[in-house]
Amino acid sequence: MHKLLTDSPGKKMLFLGNEAIARGAIEAGVAFATTYPGTPSSEISLNLFQVSHESDLYFEYSTNEKVALEVAAAAANSGLRTFCMMKHVGLNVAADPLMTLAYVGVKGGLVILTADDPFMFSSQNEQDNRYYGKLAGLPIFEPSSVQEARQMTVDAFDLSEQLGEPVILRTTTRVNHSSAFVALGELTPRNTKGDFKKDPFNYVTVPAVSRRLHVKLLENLDKAQALAETSAYNFTEGDGPWGIVCNGVSYNYVSDAVKELGIADKTRILRLGFSHPFPQDLIKTFLQGCERVLVAEEGEPFMEEAVKAFAQEAGLTLSIAGKGENLFSRLYEFDPALVRGVMAGYFGVPAIESQPVDRSDVPEIPQRPPNLCAGCSHRATYYAVKMAAEGKETIYPTDIGCYTLGFLPPLAMGDFLICMGSSVSTACGFSKATDKKVISFIGDSTFFHSGLTGLVNAVYNNHNFTLVILDNGTTAMTGHQPNPGVDMSNLNLSGYGRISIEAVVRAIGVEHVTVIKPYKVKKSIEAVKAALDHQGVSVIISQEMCTLYARSLKKLNVRAFRVTDKCKNHRDCIDQIGCPAFYLEGERVQINANTCVGCAVCAQICPGNAITPVKGKQAG
Repeated sequence: MHKLLTDSPGKKMLFLGNEAIARGAIEAGVAFATTYPGTPSSEISLNLFQVSHESDLYFEYSTNEKVALEVAAAAANSGLRTFCMMKHVGLNVAADPLMTLAYVGVKGGLVILTADDPFMFSSQNEQDNRYYGKLAGLPIFEPSSVQEARQMTVDAFDLSEQLGEPVILRTTTRVNHSSAFVALGELTPRNTKGDFKKDPFNYVTVPAVSRRLHVKLLENLDKAQALAETSAYNFTEGDGPWGIVCNGVSYNYVSDAVKELGIADKTRILRLGFSHPFPQDLIKTFLQGCERVLVAEEGEPFMEEAVKAFAQEAGLTLSIAGKGENLFSRLYEFDPALVRGVMAGYFGVPAIESQPVDRSDVPEIPQRPPNLCAGCSHRATYYAVKMAAEGKETIYPTDIGCYTLGFLPPLAMGDFLICMGSSVSTACGFSKATDKKVISFIGDSTFFHSGLTGLVNAVYNNHNFTLVILDNGTTAMTGHQPNPGVDMSNLNLSGYGRISIEAVVRAIGVEHVTVIKPYKVKKSIEAVKAALDHQGVSVIISQEMCTLYARSLKKLNVRAFRVTDKCKNHRDCIDQIGCPAFYLEGERVQINANTCVGCAVCAQICPGNAITPVKGKQAG
């Protein structure tokens, strides 16, 4: 039995933050869950996917976040408790349905999780999605701990049904990926069969209906604001004259800093966990007891701006600060030392400098830049394209996935990237705006996510570029989740369809379509050359299973390779493909047989034929 199905209220279990959130959804009786995977939210989806195979929970990996939210909207308006999960940039994709769904509302509880990523550990930006709650007029919950993440998820479903509106559960990486012991709550029986009652004058958002629905949304927002005033998630600690307003993980850092700086008798803390709509009266009352206030929040000055506005409404003239020079930055995530330092400076108390650990006897750790895995098929594809395009002026738009790392030397196969699917659409623009040869790269999951529409545009407008679809049989970067092109029988799962990328591309109207096996280097180069010579849109589909995925499925069983005495030290293997299985021993190139997966690409490009299989040494 999956551990999240443990029916022992009060029992404490060690959970990752994302596991605690998934458990909270299960305790709330979630019946329907949709997602597109994205770090730092991916483990929530994984756990619910696993639970769905042991229970009557419906779960799906949707094509993209927009689709996920639209599927969820239908389920929630059929009366089912529904959970829709995504990373912060995923909410950009889902923003179109989000804005109008706020007007329409829901019948069953709908919780929309957005996992923000301060410091961009695995993201292209660090946007602050609290503004989506303000923009859409929806309530926001923000947990400060793993235990609270579980309970907030439960309460978010209740609030959603109470208001008839979706509720945004906004987390950050530090909460998603922390671990703590969590006390289990009771499991609520789930209702898995809904019923949609026709009511077009409340559900069909033509202008006349939407005008009235907007009024309803604002009325619901007023109700939410009244609930925020008395919510247990918004509380005050202490009664000193120095005020600190905080949220999320910042609350933990502030609490520690108050103790470490010895200012508990001088401070009062307002923690906002039900952070939108703002509890105006609670904030104004808090401010009236303060001489000065510091707002501690990662990201944008979301709370700071509101607190200053409420102070002005109340006729207060105290100093209120948050972001600025010698204060908190809008960049990156906080840490305890940073928060403690800013607090000490703002309140004029002696700072406590952290004593660094003595590392004088520890050797310096070599820097390891991000790199594609040993034997990654993307490396082989990039090499083939580079060789085929040799002598041409090229532009390489790339996309979101493991293969993004191909922009680094020595491959250097990435020139432009905005968001999921942008490689195809920007290739359209580059092909018309320049005379250079445009070759764009996109992964299989990303192609289904948002590459299709760009390719339709390219065919319709008769653009001239080559699209390389890197089909490694899984959504690799976020943890090997399935996508519409995955063979689910590899996971011993039935009942799923499978979409052929080649068939889709041909159906769109692409005339030149070639499938290559990138480990066959010479044939791949020839195929890419032919595609580059084609006038119009051409597509190369590079098919080879992700090596890590293949290993997990026990489908990786090939010989490791070694560098023989025939080596003339050309170093093409290092200088052109940079596989991490290579290393230098003195001035000689060697291969780590425990890392090598036997793709044999290096052996094919070695000008001295000096790389051969290791006898009797199996990889995997």
